[in-house]
Amino acid sequence: MENVVKLKERKTARELLKGVKVVDADTHITEWPDLWTSRAPAAFKDRMPQRKVVDGVMRWMMGDYELAKNYGYSSIMKDGSKLPGLEFFDHPLEDVTPGAYDVHERVAYLDREGIAAQVAYTNLLGFGGGKALQVDEVLREMSIQIQNDAMAEMQAISKNRVYPMAMLPWWDVKKAVAEAVRASDMGLRGINIHANPQHHGLPDLATDYWAPLWELCEDRGLPVNFHVGFSQGADGWEVSDVWPSHTGYEKYAVSGAMLFAPNMITMLNLLVSDIFKRHPGLKFTSVESGLGWVPYMLENLQFHWDENMGGREASIFDTFRKHFYVCYWAEREGTLDAVRRVGAENVLFMTDWPHPTCLYPDPIGYHQTTLEQLDPQSAAKIFGQNAEKLYRMDLSQAPAAS
Repeated sequence: MENVVKLKERKTARELLKGVKVVDADTHITEWPDLWTSRAPAAFKDRMPQRKVVDGVMRWMMGDYELAKNYGYSSIMKDGSKLPGLEFFDHPLEDVTPGAYDVHERVAYLDREGIAAQVAYTNLLGFGGGKALQVDEVLREMSIQIQNDAMAEMQAISKNRVYPMAMLPWWDVKKAVAEAVRASDMGLRGINIHANPQHHGLPDLATDYWAPLWELCEDRGLPVNFHVGFSQGADGWEVSDVWPSHTGYEKYAVSGAMLFAPNMITMLNLLVSDIFKRHPGLKFTSVESGLGWVPYMLENLQFHWDENMGGREASIFDTFRKHFYVCYWAEREGTLDAVRRVGAENVLFMTDWPHPTCLYPDPIGYHQTTLEQLDPQSAAKIFGQNAEKLYRMDLSQAPAAS
């Protein structure tokens, strides 16, 4: 009888977050077929990203470059079912949930799940715009501008429930600044850039070359987002060193588990640079990279810093807490200790909806045991307040969890 009473008294995950405006800090927008062609000048329509039949197969093309096969970037189907693993590559946009691309359906999904807002990333051009390098500069810049126009329109139609991040022409810092200004003026609240411009003949992100962009981000309060995978310039999700003897599903599992590694390297480089002395207001977000590895990385970096710098004072943890945020979703075991060591103010809840590893169909309920152990203040920060503050969200029209 005692166990029955305790079970009845147990609060649900939503009840534990009652009154909190939950923010999902990493979701994805499936590009719809006429996103670019409906907005492009007539002379550029045929070269803009669009679906075309090539060699008898429907593909996403940008000029003569194949961006992707014809799939809907969603593991959630129209009937609400969720596909396992790699099967989402076999389904075009017509098969997937309309919420992946239709803003009204997306907001309806948020209402059903008790989520106040989403931060969102597109897919086709790469999360940092790296895939756009495969075409000429005029085409890639126009494509990015049109995409940002469409994303700002989506945010407005959603009444600030969906916050897409702006993509920049990072291969030219002056153009990147100009587009960041334009995107910010349209209401977009953060930027995506390539994490490794030095791989393309440009200075790395810690150099003064990037000062105009960092100054703008400080002035406008724009977080700089590095999404695992394409923001590092990769051509796909598969990690290069995954063993060729593995099956597709095995490769997917290994690659998915290791996608955080390039973000870790980017973070390590930034933490030991002097970028934050020159730009004390700069904020970076490591998106879809998880949480558990961060405390170890920080402690390990601190050890090597102290050993190699001969006692030179520098607190890696303090620098991290002032300038970095990490998005997590799949972890439950060990989360409390990681939050304690990293700081509840630096952790963002995410679901990766509607990608294959997303928390679906019960994104908040997935973290029932975590929420039962987190103190209410930390839970409110991680599941909403941190992202709301970081991205300067207007959640006045968004409901709280209930």
